[in-house]
Amino acid sequence: MIITALDFDDSAKALEFVDRIDPELSRLKVGKELFTTAGPGLVEQLQLKGFDVFLDLKFHDIPNTVASAVRAAASLGVWMVNVHASGGPRMLDAAREAIQSGSSSESAGRKPLLIAVTVLTSMDDKELQSIGVAQSAEEQVRRLTQLTVDHGLDGVVCSPREVQHIRSFVPDTFLTVTPGVRPATNTVKNDDQRRVMTPSDAIRSGSNFLVIGRPITQADNPLEALQQIHLQIAS
Repeated sequence: MIITALDFDDSAKALEFVDRIDPELSRLKVGKELFTTAGPGLVEQLQLKGFDVFLDLKFHDIPNTVASAVRAAASLGVWMVNVHASGGPRMLDAAREAIQSGSSSESAGRKPLLIAVTVLTSMDDKELQSIGVAQSAEEQVRRLTQLTVDHGLDGVVCSPREVQHIRSFVPDTFLTVTPGVRPATNTVKNDDQRRVMTPSDAIRSGSNFLVIGRPITQADNPLEALQQIHLQIAS
């Protein structure tokens, strides 16, 4: 399934865009910039339009603070929320317990999926070494994925290049959410994405959800762009 990243700086642009696509073809990702400018009200508007929302705020703080933030996200009725796996075992446990104890709000009617960010797709081995991580990106992703499995979260965010390796040691029900996906016909620069893959290759490797932003949001016809990506995957 495709998750379109709403990389907009205000709610008007985001809402204008989503009116041009179909919730049957894509879920939506609301990240830090858009959520900071538009707030919870935008999330509610997107849901009223029929879209499932992945609230991509990458919580990373002391356990109590993250638990409170996750609980607040769950009260919005979002489909998915994430934290940083590098926050450690106690933080992951606190986030999971917050989802389990307080996420079934009357407005939501379901608990959000809780996933953990492993290594950002903008980082490579050299950058990891600069912050004191001696392992390669693949090794660090494995370590943080195993931590996520051990502490009962639903899945991880990782590069599509690491998915096949992850699939070799995680349960079948464990989810992989992969940014850094670029259509084969992509004309948009990769920009800060380092570890990228096409949608077809990502699905073939075992990705469950593909996060795609600019190739859709900057397309002249976003609905057609979504349809073409689905055709690439199907073929």
